[in-house]
Amino acid sequence: MAHLFGHTYTRRELLDRVGDMSQVAHARKAELTEGNERGADLVEVFNASGLCFSVLPGRALDIASAHYKGMSLCYRSNAGDVGPAFYDPQGNGWLRGFFGGLVVTCGMTFVGHPETDPEEENEELGLHGRLSFLAAKNVATDAAWEGDDYVVRVRGKIREALVFGTDLELTREISTVLGEKSLRIYDRIHNHAPKRSPLMYVYHCNPGFPLLDTGTRFVIHSEKTTEWLEDREVGPERYTTATAPAAEPHDEVFVHRPRADADGNVRIALINDTLKLGLSWKFPKTEIPIVNQWQHFHRGTYVTGIEPGNVSVLGRAWNRKHGTLQYIEPDQTCTFHMEIGVLDGAEEIKNYKG
Repeated sequence: MAHLFGHTYTRRELLDRVGDMSQVAHARKAELTEGNERGADLVEVFNASGLCFSVLPGRALDIASAHYKGMSLCYRSNAGDVGPAFYDPQGNGWLRGFFGGLVVTCGMTFVGHPETDPEEENEELGLHGRLSFLAAKNVATDAAWEGDDYVVRVRGKIREALVFGTDLELTREISTVLGEKSLRIYDRIHNHAPKRSPLMYVYHCNPGFPLLDTGTRFVIHSEKTTEWLEDREVGPERYTTATAPAAEPHDEVFVHRPRADADGNVRIALINDTLKLGLSWKFPKTEIPIVNQWQHFHRGTYVTGIEPGNVSVLGRAWNRKHGTLQYIEPDQTCTFHMEIGVLDGAEEIKNYKG
C-alpha cells in the first residue's frame, strides 16, 4: 500500500483513481543534446511522495539532481551534466565534469587526489578514478506492482576495462517505492580479469542549499574521527555544524569510522532544523566501513560531501598505511547497498535514531 497526500491507498484504490500509474510514479528516458551535456542522457524518476531525481546513463547511472517537494537536496555545480566524451582524466581534470548532484560514484580502482602507486600501475591516477565518466549499457527502466508496492527501477551495467589490465563490471540498480521518501542503490562489482585488482568505491554525495545552510548539523556516531592533513584525531565540534558561505575557500576532510546498530547498519543524517528537513543514509558496515566528510563552505561553491565508502578518499598510500585498502579477487563479486531517505518535519527529525 502507498501512503500519499495524508492517506494510505491499496492497489485497487489507486487504480480506481488514475488513468495510468505514471500519474503518481514513473521513470522516463530523455536525451541531452546541447553543449557538453551531449551523451550524458537522462532518466527522470518521479514519486508522488515528493521525491524526484535525475539519473545519467552516460555517467555511470549517477544521480545528478534530486528534489523533495520542490526543494533541492543537493549542490549543483557550474560544470553541468558533462557527457562522458568530455572527460579529462589528467590530474584534477575530473572537476571539469563534477556536476555535484546527489550521488557521484568514485572508483572503481582508485579514489583520492591524483597519485602514483608504484606497487600497482606505477602511473598517475587521476582524481577519484574513471567510473563516473563511464557510460552504462543495457540501461532499462521499469515500474510495476510487486505485491502491495509499486516499485520504479532503473538498471544498467558499467565496465571499467583496460587491455592486459583491469576488467571490473558494475551492475547497478536504483529503485524507489511509491509513497516512500527514499531511494535504494544496489551495486554489484564483478572482477572478470585473471588477477586481483584494488577495489576503492565511494558514494560521493553532495548535499547543498537549502538543506545545507548555516547551522545544518551532521549526525553520526563515530568510533574514531581523524582530519586529513595531519591524520590527528578530532572531536565532534570540528565537523558537526555547517557555517555560512565564506569569502575565501577552505577545505576540511574528515575520516569517520562509524558505529553500526544492532542490525549491522550504519545510520547517518544531515539535518536542517530551521527548514525541518533532513537527508539520511543507511548501509551495512561490513560493506561500507568508512564515512568521509568534505566541507567546502565557500561563496558560490557551498557544498558538503557525505561520502560513505569501503575506503578513505585520501588515496592508495593512506589506505594501505592504515590497512583499509581492499582488493577484489579474480571472479569475485562484491556488493554494496545504500539507502538515501528524506526526513520531513520536526516529528520525523525528533524520532530519527542515527
